[in-house]
Amino acid sequence: MKQVRSVDFHCDVLWKLLEDETLSFEHEPSGRLDVTLSRLREAGAGLQTFAIFISSTKSTNMAPILKSIDLFYEKVLACPDMMHIQTKEDLENAEQSGRIGALLSLEGADGLQGDMAMLRILYRLGVRACGLTWNNANWGADGATEPRAGGLTRKGLEFVQECNRLGILLDVSHLSEKSFWDMADATTQPLIASHSNVKALCDHPRNLNDDQIRALIAMDGRIGFTYVPQFIVRDGNASVSDCVKHIEHMCELGGESHIMLGSDFDGIDSHVNGLAHPGELYRFREALHKLYKEETVSGFLRDNAFTFLRKHLPAAN
Repeated sequence: MKQVRSVDFHCDVLWKLLEDETLSFEHEPSGRLDVTLSRLREAGAGLQTFAIFISSTKSTNMAPILKSIDLFYEKVLACPDMMHIQTKEDLENAEQSGRIGALLSLEGADGLQGDMAMLRILYRLGVRACGLTWNNANWGADGATEPRAGGLTRKGLEFVQECNRLGILLDVSHLSEKSFWDMADATTQPLIASHSNVKALCDHPRNLNDDQIRALIAMDGRIGFTYVPQFIVRDGNASVSDCVKHIEHMCELGGESHIMLGSDFDGIDSHVNGLAHPGELYRFREALHKLYKEETVSGFLRDNAFTFLRKHLPAAN
């Protein structure tokens, strides 16, 4: 079978680098990172999204967000094999050169404190996707585990409008269900769920119900299947075959062209059996090939995400 330059729409390497600056993305012998340059090469990666995630104890201002971006430039983009993806043209250049694209996203906008000038600064620094909340509530919306299960605030709606205007992809993965529908009503651009699975198969607050999946499909959005074991099976003892069941369910809802990958590597404490880092992606690929033709599997692993980015990333000035 043909090797596909895979796309992963979510990892938390920057969070680990922020917590321990002795770690190295390029040369990390300790095994404390799931995603490293060597493992991305081993996976035949074409693009990796690096999320900026700030823990709740550090998320009250912009400083740790900016420090995470500095680490992205100093430790990830410093590797000659990596290329920062900010525009459609960058995407094509990375593909033609064989370098690995590095897309920068924000997971939780707490530190912006509702100031759209901060969002515009992040755009200028290269952020191209953003989730408004993590699991908790903030100034813009309620997250997936907020008990009151509210929706977007007035400032949250302003955030959606400004992301649409700038060309920042909006990520619904951590939103409450009410916030999801508020954002779906407010956006003029398709939404992504960078790392979420199927609620009908595993009833976790972070998973999407069938109506949400259908809504993302209807707007030509994207859903990143994630390797978080507790989002795959309730007891967390997940196998690669359990992963395939979530893909099958989304396809049954019409999502064959809307599925991508969003591993959440380095944001998880346990792993799917046999899928512990990018170098083991071949096991998932082999399992998918047993059910789907090569063109469809290529869509899941790469093409669906690339098609979306080609359409929705901003053009170079």
